[in-house]
Amino acid sequence: MSLVLGLVGVLLLGPIGVIASGEVDPRAAWWAGSRESTGQAPSPDEEPGAVVQVYAARTVGWRGAFGVHTWIATRRAGAADWTVHQVIGWRVYRGAGAVVSQTGPPDARWFGAWPERLVDLRGDGVTATIDRIEAAVADYPWPDRYRAWPGPNSNTFTAFVARRVPELRLDLPPTAIGKDWLDGTVVDRTPSGTGWQVSVLGVLGVAVGRDEGVEVNLLGLSAGLDLDDAALRVPGFGRVGAGYGSHAEPPR
Repeated sequence: MSLVLGLVGVLLLGPIGVIASGEVDPRAAWWAGSRESTGQAPSPDEEPGAVVQVYAARTVGWRGAFGVHTWIATRRAGAADWTVHQVIGWRVYRGAGAVVSQTGPPDARWFGAWPERLVDLRGDGVTATIDRIEAAVADYPWPDRYRAWPGPNSNTFTAFVARRVPELRLDLPPTAIGKDWLDGTVVDRTPSGTGWQVSVLGVLGVAVGRDEGVEVNLLGLSAGLDLDDAALRVPGFGRVGAGYGSHAEPPR
């Protein structure tokens, strides 16, 4: 027990550091946050072909020090509008379905938080990928369930779709709490499709994959080493290393 408590204490240093850095305001109100586009997605004039993008942004308030909200955006060739696929918890609390697929800006701030782009697919074969994404969204097995911790939540949804559509090669950050929530099994592919993971209800497990590296999950907080990208996977801060930054807005 002392060892477990010690490990949890070490894992909590990351979220505490995020708050101390000022990247997250624990007192922020969701209704005051911007939902404007951040200009990371191409317009139809810039890219007339099919496009798939995946984003992650800090959740609102103190929870943002621990985790992110993720979503998948698709636009078919020649289309003017994007479709954003995501799970939103408050809908379940009001008796509506958790899964939402609706038109809107794919790269919008998440109630003020700057989104980090995780996937950007364009070119040949993307239309077929969109077909598979839409099929996976329709097959999501927990459309009426939501729990912020340990899952199923928005990151459980994104990870489920990614496992069904391995060409996304989606390497979710360690801050995507809920990505390791596996119902009915304890073994599955990692979301990137490049490895395997063992997870007990999303609170205890280990994942090994070419894209994820080695990641250990304890009570939903994940830490590890990504040799492929020479990066650390740190609770609170996410991926730290070459090619990675925080979820904070880039300096202007």
